[in-house]
Amino acid sequence: MTEEIDSYGAAQEYINATPKFTRKNSMESTGRFLEHLGGPAQNCKILHIAGTNGKGSVCAYLSTVLKRAGIASGMFVSPHLVTMRERFVIEGEMITEEEFLEAFCVVKEHLGNLPEELQKISYHPTFFEFLFFMAMILFEKRGVEYVVLETGLGGRLDATNAVSDKKLCILTSIGYDHMEYLGEKLTDIAREKAGILRPGVPVVYPRRQPEVAQMIEECAARIGAETFPVEKAAIKEIKILDKTIDFSLHLNYYDYIGFTVSTSALYQIENVSLAVTALGLLADSRITAKVLQDGIRETFWEGRMEEIFSGVYLDGAHNLDGIKAFLETVRAHPCEGKRKLLFSVVKDKQYREAAQSLAGSGLFDEIGVVALLGERALPLQTLEELFGQYTGVTVRAYDTLEEAFAGLVSHRADKDRVYIAGSLYLAGEVKALIRRPGHDQF
Repeated sequence: MTEEIDSYGAAQEYINATPKFTRKNSMESTGRFLEHLGGPAQNCKILHIAGTNGKGSVCAYLSTVLKRAGIASGMFVSPHLVTMRERFVIEGEMITEEEFLEAFCVVKEHLGNLPEELQKISYHPTFFEFLFFMAMILFEKRGVEYVVLETGLGGRLDATNAVSDKKLCILTSIGYDHMEYLGEKLTDIAREKAGILRPGVPVVYPRRQPEVAQMIEECAARIGAETFPVEKAAIKEIKILDKTIDFSLHLNYYDYIGFTVSTSALYQIENVSLAVTALGLLADSRITAKVLQDGIRETFWEGRMEEIFSGVYLDGAHNLDGIKAFLETVRAHPCEGKRKLLFSVVKDKQYREAAQSLAGSGLFDEIGVVALLGERALPLQTLEELFGQYTGVTVRAYDTLEEAFAGLVSHRADKDRVYIAGSLYLAGEVKALIRRPGHDQF
């Protein structure tokens, strides 16, 4: 069957179809198939990252600093915005279509020769498991030293938690998302995320949320994992500029060290602090203070308060905590003209609460809404009605994303700022739109 799939496009189609004929597998089954593959990349130094918001950004900072230090690393993240290949980064570069297909074929071939215990349950990887297995195969082949591994959903039962040995764990900000799987309380969600911890493996986390920090510390104490919290008091001298943020971070091994973050997103201060603290714990002489500073400054992560055109910002905020962080950054942005927002969301998110926060913020003179593509999209009529109940803001509904751009972006005044938020799917659709011929300028 593998021979029939001989192109990158066909491999993508197969993976996209997996939700139709498989189900969530047990951790035991996932781990057994990883063993069946030969345990690829299990000897690498694995940095495992879980959390609700900021996981991808922390991964990006880790990966860029490692590259700056001359250390070979692989990074597996999710979701992708435009192409599946974005999920696989080796030494700072997205993999090629040829590499993608080769890794796909290895997984597919092993599915044709399953161990007896997996045959009995008709085992097949889920969408996310398939990509995770491909990542580990790619990292093994390229001989990377470090693997930066982002969980997909949760932690304890996430496919990436099938890895045996870890060098370090990082837990980012914990918020309300995927409660149907992770629990209704923040402490329940934190407990599930902390399921990635291992005995004797250090864990880095923010101590901004007392009840979350306490749960992480309890989970760590139970298994004997050393804790390294990032305290708010360790961050000093924050200076917000138009396109960058300067701040100082206290590190035990350097005292205070200054960083410049190449974004205006305030929430990245915490993400940088987590990444830098973790990198320090590696005790790798190649990661000097200058390497840290240069690597952080050079990091670019798409769809996180990304200025895609002058005065036009794209942000993947898609849950309530993400929306709150997004609004904090917008509020800190000086704007001499009008602020406009383009919003869309999937129907399984807390969209009513998100709309209330956005419309009630008083930051936007105009809010445009558009429906996403796909079955999970919240209908346009619902979006229009949702924001229409709020006074003091003009609401416009657009039938297509292209029309929304024409209305909000192309016709903006020189001093206006346009923000796009609500879903990473929206961020992906925007990226795909502006990459089309003739749509690179607005």
